[in-house]
Amino acid sequence: MEPEAFSTAEITQLLTAWSEGEVAALDQLVPLVHSELHRIAEHYMAHAQAGQLLQASALINEAYLRLIDWKEMRWENRAHFFGVAAQLMRHVLVDDYRERQAGKRGGGGALRVSLAEAEAHADERSADLIALDDALESLARLDERKSKIVELRYFGGLSVEETATVLQVSARTINREWGLAQAWLFRELSKS
Repeated sequence: MEPEAFSTAEITQLLTAWSEGEVAALDQLVPLVHSELHRIAEHYMAHAQAGQLLQASALINEAYLRLIDWKEMRWENRAHFFGVAAQLMRHVLVDDYRERQAGKRGGGGALRVSLAEAEAHADERSADLIALDDALESLARLDERKSKIVELRYFGGLSVEETATVLQVSARTINREWGLAQAWLFRELSKS
């Protein structure tokens, strides 16, 4: 049976069983969510540097290794799971880039650009990722929900409706706060 043939309810049931300690549920869940995790990873990779060492498969594997340690997590639904997976993938990429930069002599600082400009500079994307990660950390201290909206929409590639489901708010709220978060980030990323 193709993963798409499974309903959201079935995936949610497997997530619930996994969080209740059923190891077999995780084994059943992984093939069902793999294609969506791959889509999220590909979205992240599109924002990474052209010479990025991690491949989408490695990004998924690293996120999976981090997810299996979350045995006590109470998964609310499929969208909640993918939201957490997107967040973990962001952290994997940022950690990987920071480790590589720490190993280089004279690694430069992060570029300060807007979200739109970040997409236009493929060879500078990892530095942009760090600048955006730092800005998102600052935004999270001020407004955690807006930070999560950016993370889910920009990095995770989730739609407005999927983001609304993950955060349990209306699509209208997501649209409004997405615009405010973009404006705030543009201002932060434009600072010298």
